[in-house]
Amino acid sequence: QICGDPRHSNCSFVSRRLNDLSKHNPLWKSLCSKHWLLTEKERLQSGESWFSLFKQYYKDLGRYIQYYPVLKKAWEQLKSFLQQRCPRMIASLKEGATEVELNDIEAQIGCRLPEDYRCSYRIHNGQKLVIPGLMGSMSLSNHYRSEVLLDVETAAGGFQQRKGMRRCLPLTFCFHTGLSQYMALEPAEGRRMFESFYPCPDQTSQDPSSVDMFITGSCFLEWFTTYVHNVVSGEFPIIRDQIFRYVHDKSCVATTGDITVSVSTCFLPELSSAHPPHFFFTYRIRIEMSSSALPEAACQLDSRYWKITTSDGNVEEVQGPGVVGEFPVMTPGKVHEYASCTTFSTPSEYMEGHYTFHRLANKEEVFQVAIPRFHMVCPPFRQVVPSVRHFHMTSFTLTLLHLTLDWTKPHKRL
Repeated sequence: QICGDPRHSNCSFVSRRLNDLSKHNPLWKSLCSKHWLLTEKERLQSGESWFSLFKQYYKDLGRYIQYYPVLKKAWEQLKSFLQQRCPRMIASLKEGATEVELNDIEAQIGCRLPEDYRCSYRIHNGQKLVIPGLMGSMSLSNHYRSEVLLDVETAAGGFQQRKGMRRCLPLTFCFHTGLSQYMALEPAEGRRMFESFYPCPDQTSQDPSSVDMFITGSCFLEWFTTYVHNVVSGEFPIIRDQIFRYVHDKSCVATTGDITVSVSTCFLPELSSAHPPHFFFTYRIRIEMSSSALPEAACQLDSRYWKITTSDGNVEEVQGPGVVGEFPVMTPGKVHEYASCTTFSTPSEYMEGHYTFHRLANKEEVFQVAIPRFHMVCPPFRQVVPSVRHFHMTSFTLTLLHLTLDWTKPHKRL
C-alpha cells in the first residue's frame, strides 16, 4: 500500500512496476484533494503532475498535514462568505507568513507556537489593523467594539511576560476598548496550554496581577473553526457590513397573531467580572409583522413586561413604557429591531415576557404579544487561587468598578 508520505516512494527504485505504481495519478490526485484541497483546475494551472504537486506541498507544509485541510477549508469558506456579505473585509486579509518568519517569532518571544496556529498563519497572517475587525463586532448606544485578528508580528509585540499573564500571546485586539483574546503558550498561573481566553482582572484581590479568565476555546483550531462556522452558517448576523456576535437560539421565537418576536444574545466580557460576580449581556430583539396581515391589523407598541429568573431561583419583574425609549408602529411586512442589555450576579439567567400593543384603527383594542423565553449563560470561567483574594468590598470600590466598566447609569433590564 502506498501512503501519502512521498518518502515512501523510494520503494519505486526497487522495480519498474513499483515505480509506475508510486506515480499513479489517480492515487496522488486523491491525496492532493484530501490533504491540500487541490482541484483539477489548480493542477492544470501549475502544469505539474499530481505526484509532483503533492511533493511540493508536502515539502512546504508537511508538518501541518493533520491541520491544513481543516484550516484551509475554514479560511476558504470564510473568504467566500465575506466576498458576498462583507466584501471590504477581504482586502484586510494578509498573505500567509513563511516558515522563517514564524521561526523568528518563536525565537523573539522564547516560546513555541502551537502547530495549528502556525498552520493557519501560513494560510493568512491575520489581517491589517482596520475596522471592522474580522473576529466580530458588538454595538450598544454608548459602547462599541470590533476585534481584529492580529498578524503574528503585532501579536508578538503584545506577548505578555508580566505577572498574572505570563506566556500569553494576544489573538485579537479592539481599538475602542483595548479588549484582547489571548492564547496561553504555557500552562502557567492556572491556565491550560494553548487555550484561548479573555482576561478579567479580579476586582476583589489585593494583588493587582490577579487575573480571572473567560474561556473561549481549548486550542486555536477549535477557537477559529467554531467562529468561522458561526459566521458562514448564519448564526451571527451581518449588520451594516459587519459580523455581529449575537447568538440566536432557534427555539427563541414566539408568534402571536400576525406578530413574531425572536431574540439573540451576546456576552460582553469587557463589561463583566468573575469577582465580584457581574455578568453583562446584550440582547437583540426582532419584532416582525407578517406581510400577509390585513392593513387594519396595524398597531403600536405601548409597553413591555419582563420576568427575569436567575440560576439561584430569584425572580424579578420589570415593566415600563416602550422599548429603549421607542414606541414602534407595526404595519404588514414591517420589521423593528432593537438592542438592550442586562446584568446579573449569577452565571446564568433567563428572561421572558410580553409587549402590550394597541390597534391604530381602534386605540381601545389592546392586546399582548409574547416574548419567548431566552437564556443567557456566561462562558466557562476560571478563577485565580482563592488565597490571594481580598473579599472586603467597600461602596467606594464598587463605585470605581462601575466607573471602570463605563456603565454607571441604570441600564439594567432595559
